[in-house]
Amino acid sequence: MTAAPALDSKQKSAVDAAQVAVQSRGYWTTVAGRIRDDKVTVVCGFVLLLIIFSAVFADLIALADPYKASMLRRLAEIGAPGYPLGADEMGRDMLTRLLYGGRLSLFMGISPIVIAFTIGGTLGLVAGFLGGRVNMAIMRVMDVFYAFPSVLLAVAISGALGAGIGNAIVSLTLVFIPPITRVTESVTTQVRALDYVEAARASGARSLTIIRVHILSNVLGPVFIYATSLISVSIILASGLSFLGLGTEPPEPEWGLMLNTLRQSIYVNPWVAALPGAMIFFTSLTFNLLSDGLRSAMDVRL
Repeated sequence: MTAAPALDSKQKSAVDAAQVAVQSRGYWTTVAGRIRDDKVTVVCGFVLLLIIFSAVFADLIALADPYKASMLRRLAEIGAPGYPLGADEMGRDMLTRLLYGGRLSLFMGISPIVIAFTIGGTLGLVAGFLGGRVNMAIMRVMDVFYAFPSVLLAVAISGALGAGIGNAIVSLTLVFIPPITRVTESVTTQVRALDYVEAARASGARSLTIIRVHILSNVLGPVFIYATSLISVSIILASGLSFLGLGTEPPEPEWGLMLNTLRQSIYVNPWVAALPGAMIFFTSLTFNLLSDGLRSAMDVRL
């Protein structure tokens, strides 16, 4: 039987962080202090909160109706009267569309990770704790998904299910379950072999009690940090599905879909056409920097 794929650097860091978590007294206090001292992480956290706040409260912030078109204002320049960030190919206010588009883009980027974290975390916890044939069965199924590139798998599943937000979320969830399962299984296997877990088992503690008290608390942190590093990838993939017509459907505002509809206008007004792509890049980069900061704070060797 073929060997399981090796863990990548982020997955290894998550596993190493679990070892630190169970060996250090006052560990989370140290992590919190390091996060406060890391200005990049703090700034990224603040920026993400601002982006999320703007998307959630777009109704209060937006200056216009995101669906109201005006053929007279098609592709208005940035700074035009009444259009701070210009207008799209239908004359709709870009600032308003970007704010409302953040709702769908963030929802489609974060939701698959949350669902995959729940499902993959549970599967990995069961596989790592029980081991044996259960571990073999679960991890071999996950290996099947590793045979396909994530982008190709997401496009294939979305194409089979059809366009739509719900189908896009399902396809992305299936893409992210395997890596989260593998990390959780690796962390659980290492924690399960520690002395205090063996002592609890020898004292007659039930398996559910051991998982809840001794294993779960030491596994959740590292796996959560790894999951946050996947959000940036999820946002890009979700936007890509919408760009290909497999995600959000017109006239809904979503960054990937907006990038698609504006691609024909890039030679007429390139700055306006580039705004959705800039938001995708900036948001994904901020999520990535935040997850790197959290990972570094959890690694005492850095």
